[in-house]
Amino acid sequence: MDHENPIVTFLGLDFNVTNMIVTVSACVIVFLIAFICTRNLQIKPTGKQNFIEWVVDFVGNIATSAMSKQQGERFKLLGFTILTFVFVSNMMGLPLILTVDHYQMWKSPTADPVITLTLAAMVIVMTHYFGVQEQGVKNYFMNSFVRPVPFLFPIKIFEEFTNTLTLALRLYGNIYAGEILLGLIASLAQSKGVFTWVIGIPLEMAWQAFSIFIGSIQAFVFTTLTMVYLSHKVEHEESTGHIKEAS
Repeated sequence: MDHENPIVTFLGLDFNVTNMIVTVSACVIVFLIAFICTRNLQIKPTGKQNFIEWVVDFVGNIATSAMSKQQGERFKLLGFTILTFVFVSNMMGLPLILTVDHYQMWKSPTADPVITLTLAAMVIVMTHYFGVQEQGVKNYFMNSFVRPVPFLFPIKIFEEFTNTLTLALRLYGNIYAGEILLGLIASLAQSKGVFTWVIGIPLEMAWQAFSIFIGSIQAFVFTTLTMVYLSHKVEHEESTGHIKEAS
C-alpha cells in the first residue's frame, strides 16, 4: 500500500514524475473529450454532441446560480474546464494503480495534496485577478478587504488562506481515502485465495461504484465553490451600486 513516487532533480528542484505523468494524462483526456465531442457539430445534436452540450448547460446553471447571468456566461467555459479536469482526475485511479519496482506510476492526480493545493491556489489567484480586472486595483482592495468595516481586514486576509486549504483538502481527503480503501479491499481479496475472492470482488465493485459517485460529487462541489468565490470578487461592486441606488 505504501509506495514511493519517483523523484527527478533538475536545476536544484525536485519533480515528482508520477504527478507529472498523471496530470498531463488528465489534461490530454480532457482535451480529447472536448475535441471528439465537438467535431461535426449539428443544429440538432445527437450522441456525443448531446453529451457535451448537457455538460456545458450543467456548468452554466452552476455559474448563473452563483452570479448574474452575464457573468455566468463569461465564466462558463472556465467552469466547464475545471469540472471536466477534476472529474477525470478523480476517476483515473479507480480502474488501476500501477506500481513499477515499488514506485507508484499511476494514480488519481487529486489523490495527492500537492496537486489539489496547487489547483486550489490557482483558483483563488484567478478570483483576485478577475476581481481586479472587473473593479480596478483600488476599488477591488477596498470592496474585498476594507468595506464595510475596516477592522475585519485581518479576518478577510485569513479567510483567503482558509478558503485555499478547505478547497484543496476536501478534494484530496475524499479521493485519497477512496483509493486507500480500494487498495485494502484488493489486498483482502488476494489474501486467502478463492475464498476471499468471493467476498473481495463484490465489495471492490461496490466501492468502485461508490467512489465514482464521490468523485462526481467532489468535482461538482469544487466547481460550485470556484463559481461562488468568483462571484464574491467580480460582483461586489455591482451589488454595492444596487444598495446605493435603493437608498
